[in-house]
Amino acid sequence: MSGRGDSEISETGEDRTGTPEDVDDFEEVDDPAYVARRARWTAAATGALLALAGLAAAALRGARSAPALVPAAYAFGAGVCLLAAFLGSRGRTRRALWLLVVGVMVMAFGDQFD
Repeated sequence: MSGRGDSEISETGEDRTGTPEDVDDFEEVDDPAYVARRARWTAAATGALLALAGLAAAALRGARSAPALVPAAYAFGAGVCLLAAFLGSRGRTRRALWLLVVGVMVMAFGDQFD
């Protein structure tokens, strides 16, 4: 017997017993609506961030003496990522994930022509 009873002591010495307030927080994480909302926000934010990065790369590559295919590939990949952000915000997170992968792959392949 360790003598701790029902409570659990962490390495820092604080008591980690569950209180009713803590249980409510854990139940919210298991809530399917919460998980779906978090997935939508993640897909939308990631798509928007990748679209902005692709547009910035297209602008930078377009300003230099790069082949025209390189900024076009970045712009097209950014458009695909923007479409993924839109679909992710509408709840189509699986399709958004695959479109994000395709958009980043288009940008990466376009960069190989430089």
